[in-house]
Amino acid sequence: MAFTAADVKKLREMTSVGMMDCKKALTEADGDFDKAIEILREKGLAKAAKKADRIAAEGMVCAKVCDECGIGAIIEVNSETDFVAKNADFQKFVNDLAAVVIKSNPADVEALKACDMDGMTVEAALQEKILTIGENIQIRRFARYDANTVNVAYNHMGGVIGVLVALEVSENLKGNATVLALGKDIGMQAAAMNPSFMDKSDVDEATLAKEREILLAQALEENKTAAKPKPEQIIHKMVDGRIGKYYEENCLLQQAFVKENKVSVEQHIAAVAKELGGEIKLASYTRFEKGEGIEKKVDDFAAEVASMAGGK
Repeated sequence: MAFTAADVKKLREMTSVGMMDCKKALTEADGDFDKAIEILREKGLAKAAKKADRIAAEGMVCAKVCDECGIGAIIEVNSETDFVAKNADFQKFVNDLAAVVIKSNPADVEALKACDMDGMTVEAALQEKILTIGENIQIRRFARYDANTVNVAYNHMGGVIGVLVALEVSENLKGNATVLALGKDIGMQAAAMNPSFMDKSDVDEATLAKEREILLAQALEENKTAAKPKPEQIIHKMVDGRIGKYYEENCLLQQAFVKENKVSVEQHIAAVAKELGGEIKLASYTRFEKGEGIEKKVDDFAAEVASMAGGK
């Protein structure tokens, strides 16, 4: 019995299983829908698809750099529980996914799912992992840096936070151990301080205008109750000074360096470059925190008990 693309689409909507798996099942079932669904259930794919509705806000972040090619990648993969995130099999899967990103350079998560992973697609490997582990697992996001920069990975608390740092360095400093240690320190800084921007020049005008508005309102309010109120031009100078403080708190390069808070991160980078006799510039960094921005389900046990009692 022949089937059409519309039939594949219909089966996908019925089962929430991927298009290619639906097509294979219909081919094997000779176009018979009931048999195709049975085949998908036997393979466990339909069961895995049902788990996709469950919230996955745990999991781990993995940042890594290839020892051979120098390409770096950082990826976040989410699971439903922290228990699974500590599973060695899950951690290996995430690490292997980072390696696929390094090797295949996919454009986005969907492209990553189509990449090869040990003789099968990442999508197939993901579905297999969902069935094995028994939880919804989602590949959320990733970033990749080419080998034209010196890339350094930093992983914090077993994958709670990961940072990938890209440094532009002069030829004489490539492979230098001190440069790699500097990259690790910058990654640690970004993990701990969670800056909103890399440099003060990255702060957009809208954010800056809003911050000025808030700081000016605060300064004017303080001035009202001051024993000796200041002239308006002094108030505006105060606001300029506080904007500088905003940069120091929210911009990575302007932040006080965690290991030596008398200098900023950019001053520390410059000092290391001078000491080594070369050039070093922070080109970019990516910081992922596990479950960041995902709304977690909160179980209300008391409400659940009350609803059960009311249902008697």
